[in-house]
Amino acid sequence: MAEDIKAKLERYKTAPFDSRFPNQNQTRNCWQNYLDYHRCQKAMAAKGADPTPCQWYYRVYKSLCPISWVTTWDEYREEGTFPGKI
Repeated sequence: MAEDIKAKLERYKTAPFDSRFPNQNQTRNCWQNYLDYHRCQKAMAAKGADPTPCQWYYRVYKSLCPISWVTTWDEYREEGTFPGKI
């Protein structure tokens, strides 16, 4: 499975269509992938596993989210005031 994810990451160009977010507004898609990335990182760290599969979420949210949002959310996480459940 790790090889499959690595192959997908090599072919990655931009965020693929996600049927959970069919509309043009991709704000929720951005938010969900940001949360999924940090949840994945936390879960992999707890298991002591390789965090490579988490890179998929990272690349998707980096291509969808404005940098200012990500910077703000990172600051909130550092302060402990982040509104999402990670």
